[in-house]
Amino acid sequence: MKSQENFILAIESSCDDTSAAVLCNDTVLSNVVATQHIHEQYGGVVPELASRAHQQNIVPVVHQALAKANIAKKQLSAIAFTRGPGLMGSLLVGTSFAKSMALGLGIPLIEVNHMQAHIMAHFIKGDEQPPPSFPFLAMTISGGHTQIILVKDHFNMEVLGETLDDAVGEAFDKSAKLLGLPYPGGPLIDEYAKKGNPKAFVFPKPKVEGLHFSFSGLKTSILYFIQKQQKANPDFVKENLHDICASIQFTILEILMDKLKLAVKTTKIKQIAIGGGVAANSGIRSRLKAAETDLGWTTYIPKFEYCTDNAAMIGIVGYYKYLQQDFASQNIAAKARYIL
Repeated sequence: MKSQENFILAIESSCDDTSAAVLCNDTVLSNVVATQHIHEQYGGVVPELASRAHQQNIVPVVHQALAKANIAKKQLSAIAFTRGPGLMGSLLVGTSFAKSMALGLGIPLIEVNHMQAHIMAHFIKGDEQPPPSFPFLAMTISGGHTQIILVKDHFNMEVLGETLDDAVGEAFDKSAKLLGLPYPGGPLIDEYAKKGNPKAFVFPKPKVEGLHFSFSGLKTSILYFIQKQQKANPDFVKENLHDICASIQFTILEILMDKLKLAVKTTKIKQIAIGGGVAANSGIRSRLKAAETDLGWTTYIPKFEYCTDNAAMIGIVGYYKYLQQDFASQNIAAKARYIL
């Protein structure tokens, strides 16, 4: 390690957000995110378009991150990047850029698992609550993942349960699509749910063994429900949008909370941390806060900016790996499927 001030440049390009951040040890100096809007017209992320947009965005985003942090390239201690999981074309852009820049500057390269980064976002230094102490339970909820993880230390994590089919974020977005809402629809369901009755309509909760999840059956039941109601009343969705959104959100949150309660009962651990894009959902945030009083849990909820895909969370993993001198070689390759 060069000095007590370790400057890490972090790069995130796993899906459709190009992000770069600069950290000084565990403090974020800049965190720049370029969101791709081209996918909205297709109702979902188009991998080929995503990788092309990353190619256009990555140089200006990195330049902006360094400028905002007021750090010169020669001051950097290492470059951390998302190796996976994610869309291969998108990951290749970030991986190739990080490898080239690290080689050009003659500094270490650090590979990061995207899902570990969502959990480690809680260790970014801030003025809010302190990070969870080990061991704790983490629930990663995003468009591509739904997992409950036992976190024993920064680098010792065990997946206790995960989705057997679709992720919770996809369940939100696909449900929104069935209601005719634009992509990404998850945040819109959350917004409309605030004005609706969560008990207006009942959707079945899938019966899945242990701590695993399944959302494909729920999506199918929502589809059949809407088709049946629209047959009787073509304006059903328009007239009941808030109640439908509230009922869908209530069901999804019940599924998540049921599994968390089982995980706490099984492990006897009452420290719960969430991460991933769906961690920005106001419903799950309020349910977890309520659990502190109702169930005696201590819950850890990241800032909104660290919920969705961002490079700051990649940088905090990079910092802890830098302390251990855990560096990657120039032969490293991106991995679309990367087990935690």
